Amino acid sequence: MKILAVDTATEACSAALLVGEQVFARYEEAPRDHTRKILPMVQSLLDEAGLALSDLDAIAFGRGPGSFTGVRIGIGVAQGLALGADKPLIGISTLAAMAQGAYRRDGAEQVLAAIDARMNEVYFGRFTLSEGLMVPQQEECVIEPTLLAEQIHLEGRWHTIGTGFVTYDAVLQLAEQQVPASAPCLPMAEDMLPLARAAWLAGEAVAVEAASPVYLRDKVTWKKLPGRE
Repeated sequence: MKILAVDTATEACSAALLVGEQVFARYEEAPRDHTRKILPMVQSLLDEAGLALSDLDAIAFGRGPGSFTGVRIGIGVAQGLALGADKPLIGISTLAAMAQGAYRRDGAEQVLAAIDARMNEVYFGRFTLSEGLMVPQQEECVIEPTLLAEQIHLEGRWHTIGTGFVTYDAVLQLAEQQVPASAPCLPMAEDMLPLARAAWLAGEAVAVEAASPVYLRDKVTWKKLPGRE
């Protein structure tokens, strides 16, 4: 199996390539420089693996949530590559990728992921490990930090990861009660690969025109977290 993954949804810019069980990866924190860096990263990976785009089975992209511009860059690049090579696309949650990274680096099995969404809000997701993959335990949401701290109730110890846990005091206090994941706290494309592989095997890859980003702010209302009446 050969899957290329690209992500530009946050300050990080990254690309990774799965070839069988081998992973090739590139990562750089490069705010406002994604458009210049992502395609050379992709070409570098393909050159290292000795592959062409036509050799791939699918291309995965960070579908968000994250920066509006960053998410658009990521899906645009993925669509351009996939269209030229006639390959399907797989959208991967950036929050899920962060949780998968906490598992890869720290062995975390329960993860809270939060990205600073600006405007005094965070993008938030809660994940637990199942057969090596991080599975969401609720619908991802955008929420004010104080509301998140008030409404979430946890059992056991959780790893926390993401810029949302270092930006706002209310979420920072929540994080201090849990286990901080090791750096980096931004999504990495290599952590999208296990999720993309599972999605590919489950038949969840889509045609280029059917790929879509996730912004979360498109939703007018937000559902309460599980366990609250």
